[in-house]
Amino acid sequence: MRLWIGAVSAALLLSGCASVTRGTTETISIASTPSGALANVAGTDAPFSCVTPCVVEVNRNADITVSLSKEGYEPQIIPLTREISGGGGAGFAGNILLGGVVGMGVDAATGAAMDHKPNPVVVTLQPVPAPVAPAPVVRKRKSRVPTS
Repeated sequence: MRLWIGAVSAALLLSGCASVTRGTTETISIASTPSGALANVAGTDAPFSCVTPCVVEVNRNADITVSLSKEGYEPQIIPLTREISGGGGAGFAGNILLGGVVGMGVDAATGAAMDHKPNPVVVTLQPVPAPVAPAPVVRKRKSRVPTS
């Protein structure tokens, strides 16, 4: 009986191997050319902004979108995807040995096995095209012919 209680306790304490080894948050680097763009990060508990280049910390299970804007340049919106990374997959697989179903559930709920892509977010902003002046309108005049 003691052995069984010890095994259950160990499984609960070691559950969520990816959660333990990788954590539930990650840092995302954001850069732009030219630098100095305003980066709005959505998908976090509270949306926030930073000026490029910058680094933000987000939850691994969040759906993140980065919007960049700078005066004189066209705005860019970059949705980030989540993928199982090599280290996250190994941590998640480690649950088979140590954490069991509880650990897998913890890792799945926290997104600990996931990484956001692209990371770093690197964007080249495109200048807003100069307005094209309308072509001058040429009107033909009727020639005045004297009438008699």
